[in-house]
Amino acid sequence: MRKINGVPFTAHIDLSSLTGGEVLKWDSTNTLMAWEDQDSTGFVPYSFGGSTSGYNTGGFTNGTGPINVINKFSLVSSGNAVDWGDLDAVRSYSAGFSSTTDGFMGPGEVTSSRTSSDRIDKYSFTSSAGSTDWANASIAGSKGTGHNNATHGYASGGTTGSRSNVIDKISFASGGTAADHGDLTVARQYPAGHSSTDYGFSSAGNSASSSADDTIDKFAFASNTTATDHGNLYSGRSEIAAGCSSSTQGFTCGGYNAGHHNTIQKFDFSSNTTASDHGDLTTAKSEMAGSSSTTSGFTMGANGNSNMIEQFSFSSNTTATDYGDLTVSMFTSTGQQY
Repeated sequence: MRKINGVPFTAHIDLSSLTGGEVLKWDSTNTLMAWEDQDSTGFVPYSFGGSTSGYNTGGFTNGTGPINVINKFSLVSSGNAVDWGDLDAVRSYSAGFSSTTDGFMGPGEVTSSRTSSDRIDKYSFTSSAGSTDWANASIAGSKGTGHNNATHGYASGGTTGSRSNVIDKISFASGGTAADHGDLTVARQYPAGHSSTDYGFSSAGNSASSSADDTIDKFAFASNTTATDHGNLYSGRSEIAAGCSSSTQGFTCGGYNAGHHNTIQKFDFSSNTTASDHGDLTTAKSEMAGSSSTTSGFTMGANGNSNMIEQFSFSSNTTATDYGDLTVSMFTSTGQQY
């Protein structure tokens, strides 16, 4: 298949020459589509979960205020995080996104007096040089959550002075000002974010009708229509329950509802049934960041200042384990993965 003036044009191919396992893929010029073996080193299918490293960015430290630290830790073996440069401005209560090469963070609070910004920063997963100003949200805000596919990041919910239902869409390739990508069904702050290949999911949060909402919203990455209700958590949560994602399920970890909780709730991306119990964190907590590998979820930091990194398996509902420590104790940071 070849694109002529941007329009796909199909040519004949002898399918008997294919050995099985091939996929169609656009070349680097985005003009020619050819068959390529999935097992070849030239083709890497997109996965939301990282395979190498998790990252924890920004956050708030008691006695200091918002911080600009970027931490990196291995997704393969337990151990402590290392310093990975700095954000070019302090940031907390932000949304986080991951492309295949870079981490993104924003918008969020940029001062101890809780001033919100519309800035979205970008940093490299392979260089510790720190972040640069990359894009801007459609409006200054904080306390939202992030989602992403291979090409775009999405920030949903939060507050812009009042609770927000806005979904912003940010290009990983070109930056600029975010585009309106529809609305959540419920305006809320402090939600948890999850991502499948084609959809973003926003769970929990603080809404006008509930201080600990149980709503799970689902929106398509491909169209900017209003989100749809995708079932409920079995118990509502707020105050930034950490969001993690496998290829088929979302996980809402901890959070606050008349006290801090240690439960991990699991819901299917393919059906809008009520979430089920998936084990526990080691302690009850909220205000965490979430990061995901292809097999495990990770939570970082927590209310009251914590440097703990916890890991839990996507495939079994056993209690999470202590995986290592961040370089700084914090809460309200954001997570990315590579």
